[in-house]
Amino acid sequence: MLLRHIPFLRAVFFHSITAFGGPQAHIAMMLKTFAQRGHHVTEQELMEYNAFCQLLPGASSTQTLTLIGYKRGGVPLAVMTLIIWILPASIMMGALSFLLHYFDKRALNTDIFKFIPPMAAGFLVYAAVTAFPLAIRNTITWGIMIIGTIATYLFFKQPWIFPLLIVLGGLSTNISLKRIPQVEQKPKTIRWWNFWLFGIIFIVAGFLSERAKKEHWPDRKPINLFENTYRMGSLVFGGGHVLMPMMYEQFSVHPEAIKQKDPDALNIDKDDMYTGMGIVRAVPGPVFSIAAFAGGMAMKDEGPRMQFLGCLIGMIGIFLPSALLVLFFYPIWHNMKKYAAVYRSIEGINAVVVGIMIASSVYILKDISLIEAKTISILNVGVIAATFLLLNFTRIASPLVVLGCLLLGYFF
Repeated sequence: MLLRHIPFLRAVFFHSITAFGGPQAHIAMMLKTFAQRGHHVTEQELMEYNAFCQLLPGASSTQTLTLIGYKRGGVPLAVMTLIIWILPASIMMGALSFLLHYFDKRALNTDIFKFIPPMAAGFLVYAAVTAFPLAIRNTITWGIMIIGTIATYLFFKQPWIFPLLIVLGGLSTNISLKRIPQVEQKPKTIRWWNFWLFGIIFIVAGFLSERAKKEHWPDRKPINLFENTYRMGSLVFGGGHVLMPMMYEQFSVHPEAIKQKDPDALNIDKDDMYTGMGIVRAVPGPVFSIAAFAGGMAMKDEGPRMQFLGCLIGMIGIFLPSALLVLFFYPIWHNMKKYAAVYRSIEGINAVVVGIMIASSVYILKDISLIEAKTISILNVGVIAATFLLLNFTRIASPLVVLGCLLLGYFF
């Protein structure tokens, strides 16, 4: 099985070290890498996976990629896909927790990444153009797309907006029951083990963490760290830009408020946390990899071995819920697609996804210099246009486009 899937796993690795721009841009890169070039998944399937993952808490781009692996080779390949995807970013962010105080923090804000935002905008424009003919086919999908675009732009930083729009889009295309009539279906067996495992870990981790705090266990920090990251990975909607404020509150603000009551609480200096939140945006791969940095920083006073353990716990704790939830719920979703109500919903959900892509493109563009009478504005426009044209009209791989933008940032 491994030999048969080496080309796919190789594509996952190159994607993991070149996927900049956050979850929306990641989907655009997946369209190019896994649908159009590698033919590991169809464009329609990829859009469906992405829409489904927007309904779940956790890292949506990670869940989408895990699903591609699951559909190609079952749970073993899904696990290998997940590991290859999260390791490079987690290693880089974990290493930063060891090296942070050896660097001049101002020197970390290097200009090599200055063309990554316009490149991400180009990827998003490409994704929207590619997905548009697949999803927008009639009047109702046009309406859903327009409303989804406006609502996403206005409430982009609100974690509830994505699942809410997905649900409303699915309901909207169920108004008419005549277009796709229901065919009688036999009930399907549901395998509950993933969900029970997710719930058992959640409850046991919470119980042990609370008991360790109340009884002042001497080695309780790893237990508290796992509970904190697992809980956040289980409950966060909206991606990394929602997770980072949660982590800042948990590890930097909350410990200050309770330091007299609990002086041994996990604590990360506010300036260090701000630095990590800035650097993770310039690191390829999932934004959730900041948990490896947070875990290392929270345990740094316990010695190098415990700091390394903290990086490992942070990485596992934040990504494990995403994997368990997506591998439990997707088989249920796949079986439910045979019901007309769910099949009709997919039409509206795909229209919402296109609206989210369009809004994400505009949202990124508003912070990029485009119309000022400066050289950087001309270069930004050129990067956006070149990224879109290369992706749409050539077979150039996404990693090469990313490399070109990094080189442009280095020389200009």
